This record gives sequence, C-alpha cells and structure tokens, in this order.
Amino acid sequence: MTVTAPPPATAGAAPAPAAPPTGGAPGPGRLRAHWRRSRWWLLSVLVLLLVGGLIAGIPGGSVHYPLDPRSGDPRGTRAADQLLQRHGISSRTASRTDDLAAALREDDTTVVLTYPDELTYQHLAKLASLPRGERTRLVLVGPEQPLLNAFAPGVTASSYAEPTEAALAPQCDLPEARRAGTASLGGHSYEGRPGDTGCYPAEGRDLLLSRTRGTQQVVVLGNGDPLTNRYLDEEGNSALALGLLGAHPHLVWQTLDQVEYDTSSDAPKDIWGYIPDGWYWGTLQLLLAGLLAVAWRAHRLGPVLTERLPAVVRASETTEGRARLYRRANARGHAAETLRRAARHRTATALGLPHTSGDPDPAALLEAAAARLGRPTADLQHLLYGPAPTDDAALLRLADDLDDMEWQVRQP
Repeated sequence: MTVTAPPPATAGAAPAPAAPPTGGAPGPGRLRAHWRRSRWWLLSVLVLLLVGGLIAGIPGGSVHYPLDPRSGDPRGTRAADQLLQRHGISSRTASRTDDLAAALREDDTTVVLTYPDELTYQHLAKLASLPRGERTRLVLVGPEQPLLNAFAPGVTASSYAEPTEAALAPQCDLPEARRAGTASLGGHSYEGRPGDTGCYPAEGRDLLLSRTRGTQQVVVLGNGDPLTNRYLDEEGNSALALGLLGAHPHLVWQTLDQVEYDTSSDAPKDIWGYIPDGWYWGTLQLLLAGLLAVAWRAHRLGPVLTERLPAVVRASETTEGRARLYRRANARGHAAETLRRAARHRTATALGLPHTSGDPDPAALLEAAAARLGRPTADLQHLLYGPAPTDDAALLRLADDLDDMEWQVRQP
C-alpha cells in the first residue's frame, strides 16, 4: 500500500487562525452588548430612586399636635413661646407623666396642660396628689369635669361652644386680663366657687377662671386660641398669653408625641409615628412605578403564539421511507420481525390477551388464535414465529398472510 506524504510547508503559508477563547473574562464587545441591553433598566432605576428621594424629602404636614411650642403651624404656639423666651422665660416641654410631676413640684414654675384630658385616670390621680411647689401656676386648657375635680374642685364646666368672632371684654379684676383687655376666647365656660375670679363672661359663665390658694394658682381657659400663632396678634391675645404664661421664670408645656400611648405605662406602643409622612408617599410612588414597569414589560411580551410546523409528513410516506431503507440494507429478517411483532400485538388485543409490556405469551396467543380461526397451531406458529423470508416475494406473501389472519381474527 502506497502512502502519499503531505506537501511540505512553504514559507508563505499563513498560520492557522487561533481558536476563539471559550472562557475567561468577557471582551469589550460583550461588555458593550450588556450595556446596551441593560442601560435603560439602570437609568430607570436611577430615575425612580431620585424621584422617590425627592418625594420623601418633601416636608409633609406638621409632626406636632396643635398648641405645641415647637410648631409653626397656625394651631401651634411657637410665636408665644419665642416671645416669652425673649422676656427671659426659660421654656421646655414635657410629654411623660414623670416629667410633668417633676415640673409641678418645682418652685417659680408655670405648667401648661395643653391636653389635660389626654391624661389617664391613673396618671391624673398621680399628678393631683403631688405636693405643688411654691409660687407656681397651673394653666388648664379646655379641661372637662374630671380634670376640674382633680385640680380645681368645685369648678363646673359647661358644654363646648364654638369661639365667637366678636372679642370679649374681661370684666374682672385679674391683672393679666385687665392688662390684655379684649380677647377672642371660646370653648368651655366655667362656674367656680366664691373667691374664684371669673373673666370674659359668655351667657352667664366665664371663659377664663382663676383660683389662688397661697402662692399656688390654677387658671382655667375655655380653649387655647389666644395662645396660637393664628390668633396671637388679634385683639389683646398676645398680652393675655404673655401675662398668663410669663408669671414665673420657668415655663413647662405639656406636649403629645406622634405616637399612641398605652393606658398602663408611659412607653409608646407604636413606632410608626416616628416615620415622616413623606416616606410613606415616596414608598407609594416607588411601588406604583414598579407596577407600571411590570405592566409595560408584560405588554411587550404579548400573548402566547403558536408556531406552525415547517412540514407535515403523512404516515404512509414514513412507512414507505422505512421500507426503502430496509430494502436498501437487504434486511428482510428485520422487516419480517417488525411485521410479525405488530401482528402479534394487534391479534392479542383483538383476542383480549394481556400484553402491556413486550410480546404476548406465545402459547396463549397461538391457542386463542387457533380456537378463533379453526386452524392448526403449527400453521399459526410458522406464520407468527417462523423463519425470515429468503426473498422479496416471500416477504410480500408474509405481509399478505398476516393481514388476512388479522382480518379473520377480528371477525365475530
């Protein structure tokens, strides 16, 4: 055998190109492709974060309740508190019962209970039983009867009335009210005991009442309108506020935090009040933007599409093609066995014989087929389990005999 040697390599032959790398770090082209595919998503996320941050940073409503000295809202009392500080009054706030109790025990102190009715009966009894300091004043804003029974026994309160637009004259000898003159008051009106001083009468009762016992004084106001930023510059409200709250060097405001209080303790039971309102709106905006993005992408995907097959092949063509392969390979034995196996399965099915896996039992099949057809078992065994045909004509005769046998078996 002669072997032909390959031609020698020439100097000008070009070297074979190197195979492209299949692993390792991605090249610049792949990075650019990733950037083109994902840049709009990254930009959308950055825009959403920026918009959410801006919305969250927008200041919402006031985080303080009305009559809070830290609030600049119309219902706050920051203006009155700052005026008092300019006159040398030290001011602080107290939101817990222990802080209020300490303030009530101090000397030369004015304590303003802006929300006295928010005190529980347990806390009210604790504060009312404390020994008050010397030269003190307790100002109750709009108290109802339980508060009056605790801090000013004998004073009765009427039902709440809306403030009138007309200013009221003091008509009393209280120095603070006489210096202030007319003022805009409303809310509850009160009736005290002999020796109490009532001012700003309305419908037979007083909207301001003062009781003094030694160096301790209790002042009851129908509401806190004269102290608020909105009404401070009307009539004599500012003078009345400075007179009532600036009688002593120290001033303590009762305040309410933006949390709910448990009735059995001073500890807050909810932390959600510490979260600014803007963060809730920002989270809502981000959630809405995410839902819109999901809807946008879902719309782009569209409905499920059915794909048509490239071609439909009939079963007869498949059979003919396989037969041609068998003929080309001269595989008569394999073709005959395929025909006999299929005939055995169909015959067993027609006779009701079990054949869930593999061929049916030969003895049972031959016995049942012989009984149905009235033929000798040896003929059927040669037909169903005989040797392979020797030529194409014998293969065709075998196929015809199998077909005739199946037809006879199916006959009733």
